[in-house]
Amino acid sequence: MRNVAIIGTGHSKFGVRTDVSLQELAWEAVKQALEEANLEQKEIQYFSVGNVGMWSSENLPAIVIGEYCGLTAKGTMRVEAACASGSAALREAYLAVKSGEVDVAMAIGVEQMHQSPNPNVVEMIGRAGSYFWEFENFGLTFPGYYALYATAYMAKYGLKEEDLGKIAIKAHHYGSLNPYASFQKEITMEEYMKSKPVAWPLKIYDSSPITDGAAAVILASEEFAKKVTDSPVWIISQGVSSGPANLSRKSDFTTIEAAREAAGMAYKKAKVDREDSWKVFDVAEVHDCFTIAEIIAYEDLGFAKKGEGVNLARYDQTYIGGKIPVNVDGGLKAKGHPIGATGVSMAVSLTRQLLYRTPNKGMQVEVKNGMALAHNVGGTGHYGYVTIFSTRRPSL
Repeated sequence: MRNVAIIGTGHSKFGVRTDVSLQELAWEAVKQALEEANLEQKEIQYFSVGNVGMWSSENLPAIVIGEYCGLTAKGTMRVEAACASGSAALREAYLAVKSGEVDVAMAIGVEQMHQSPNPNVVEMIGRAGSYFWEFENFGLTFPGYYALYATAYMAKYGLKEEDLGKIAIKAHHYGSLNPYASFQKEITMEEYMKSKPVAWPLKIYDSSPITDGAAAVILASEEFAKKVTDSPVWIISQGVSSGPANLSRKSDFTTIEAAREAAGMAYKKAKVDREDSWKVFDVAEVHDCFTIAEIIAYEDLGFAKKGEGVNLARYDQTYIGGKIPVNVDGGLKAKGHPIGATGVSMAVSLTRQLLYRTPNKGMQVEVKNGMALAHNVGGTGHYGYVTIFSTRRPSL
């Protein structure tokens, strides 16, 4: 097994992107990544595509995107793990390089959710729990699933609606600084509290938007990376786990067990103590599809003890300059959540953070340890992916 480095990154503007086709949207990110790595398409030996795609017209997006981007005649695979599809695509490309199958691979994440009307998209996302027992018989929507997490946390730990509002306000603050973000407008607590309810206690401003967008990273073996860059970002470790489809099988709605287990795997490989993890990482991207998910992630990752994650939000400890900066690109909540692209977008944001290449200085953290973490959840806790990045070369 070999060391694997990120040598190129690309990111499209997120938002309503019906101005381009799915292929053209992917190309915006692929082109950036190729230019950043100073590579041509012919040098990419394998590519994976994270895409859920049930709302778009292309049923076989990997081939169609590869053809448009000039990546044909290469091995490829479309990867689906719900909202963690991007991280799954990253894993596929990472393992292709790490195993020695190829020297250079690309992970592409792309989604164009606005190809279908919003009500249809809402229904399709609502089926992403346990279709028969939750959607068909009880009419649960996706906000409804996460409202169950929020009310459980409220009952057990005294969470208030204003605490969720603090997460939303932070997301919009950093989204306002990010030229790639869907939402580039700050909000106030008054605006948050007056926003329309979706599934109590969650409101419009607690929810990530239906989004189109693409992101891409180029991965290379250590030997290849040395030839093309003097500033690689290494993937130190990745943890992957899965949970039950049916929420009735969960005994605790104040944690997402698959993500917690994935973090434990990644930490073990990287020799990170969960209790001290907040001291190790300069910045983290966590899965804030709804504001409550970010607070739960703080605890599942060990940034706070059980029941104390809310305090990180309440006392602004996840802004730049706080205990640990989290989602300082706007997160899913304000940057946007094009489902198949989200995990790759996290990798792009963190790589650029570690290399002091953020698109706005107001988003840039101080890099002391050269370490960053991505936490990506699929479904209602079906999938958990945690990936650790570093500027320091890992030992084999």
